Amino acid sequence: MSFDFQAYVDRINGMSGIYSFDVLPDGSYSEIRLMAIRGGVQGMGPGAPEFYPGIPWRRYYTDLNFESFIYKCAFFNEFLYSYTNAHSHWVKGFYMPMDIADDDTGTRSEDAVKTLYCLYTGTFSAQFEPESMAGHSPEVAAAVTNISVRLHETQNYNQAMAAAMGELQKICGAASCMLYTVDPGQQCCTLISSRGVEKDYLDVMCREMSRSPFEIAAAWENDLDDSDCLLLDDLDVIKERDPKWYESMKDYDMKNIILYAVRNNHNLVGFIWAANYESAKMVQIKETLELTSYLIAAVIVNHQLVSQLEIKSTMDGLTQLLNRNAMNDRVDKLMSDKTKKPERMGVVLADLNGLKLINDEEGHDAGDKLLTRAAALLKLAFGDYEIYRAGGDEFFVFCPDIAEGDLEQKVGELMSLANSTPDVSFAVGSVYLGGDYDIYNAMKTADEKMYQHKQEYYRQNPNKNRRRQNT
Repeated sequence: MSFDFQAYVDRINGMSGIYSFDVLPDGSYSEIRLMAIRGGVQGMGPGAPEFYPGIPWRRYYTDLNFESFIYKCAFFNEFLYSYTNAHSHWVKGFYMPMDIADDDTGTRSEDAVKTLYCLYTGTFSAQFEPESMAGHSPEVAAAVTNISVRLHETQNYNQAMAAAMGELQKICGAASCMLYTVDPGQQCCTLISSRGVEKDYLDVMCREMSRSPFEIAAAWENDLDDSDCLLLDDLDVIKERDPKWYESMKDYDMKNIILYAVRNNHNLVGFIWAANYESAKMVQIKETLELTSYLIAAVIVNHQLVSQLEIKSTMDGLTQLLNRNAMNDRVDKLMSDKTKKPERMGVVLADLNGLKLINDEEGHDAGDKLLTRAAALLKLAFGDYEIYRAGGDEFFVFCPDIAEGDLEQKVGELMSLANSTPDVSFAVGSVYLGGDYDIYNAMKTADEKMYQHKQEYYRQNPNKNRRRQNT
């Protein structure tokens, strides 16, 4: 009598399926076959092929981590458990070896080929369930505790992440282990190793793969192919999925790779990346990453939120220049005896002419556009220095450690740019400082010079002086 796989899984509540594969004469495995699935293949996505017992699993999905657990469960006769963030859900999975003899299936394998079976059951949840993380080995629990301590023993974000990567590198037995953070809001990525931020390394990666940092992140997410991670004993899959990355890794003599997506509420915030890890520890590594990626994601998101709040508190939303709060903080530090001042300082006050007239006659939207164009010219002339929108139509520029001739040249560039722009005109006052200077008095002097320049502008253009017209 043959074994009825379908009747077996139909008696199990929840998502379940029976998988099989052959152990070939050379010790390798055949591809995995799906022998039965509870409820049919409706959940496999649109266009899924019609099911039949023994259909290759990869007709539906390619999930290397899932396949690795199926192989390990059946071949080593081990019960396995996983809790992963994949396919836009949290997936709790149980893998159970099945002892099915040839006469149970109604078939007889060749003497040199052995067929093994695994029962998988799982549940999907949109929300993270902390209790589902329980039940891991003491080694994994200790590793997670150590990483959690590293994440919180210092208030310095980069130092905390570097310490966590150092701990993960030891757990993985890897030659290198890094965190690649992704911040869509600020359009930036950061690479952090146990040594700290690896800006030069990231630049090299981008250059070797001819990709921007965000393009690298997009390529890696595509490489995951809707899985939470790749734990690969060799690079053949990368060679097939991402030839550019494969060529880059070959240059560094990398033999195997871990790529683990770090997500917060299913939103990608980074990757954990490790090379030349101890493949014998794969299950322990995956369990550790399942737990710690959740903790690391929370720290990343909190840091990004704080950074955004700091940026909002110091940036002018319209012009994307530093705002008056940032300028006041800078002045306070320059006035403080506790802060070492630059030996030389250039101070420039640029006041936009004619803004009130534009606001009154054409509306504040037109005035805002004029302000953004004025800010663009300031960035062109003083892009390497500190540019502040002090309020309204007034902009200050601080130029630490600038030479006096360079300051005059920058002011001249600004005026030349404004003169070549039909609607932007500045009244400018500048001061060059050295020795034991007072930044506050310098700003007052720059204001007096700017006012003289503005008076001359309105003398030559009386029709643009709305304040005089209203008196």
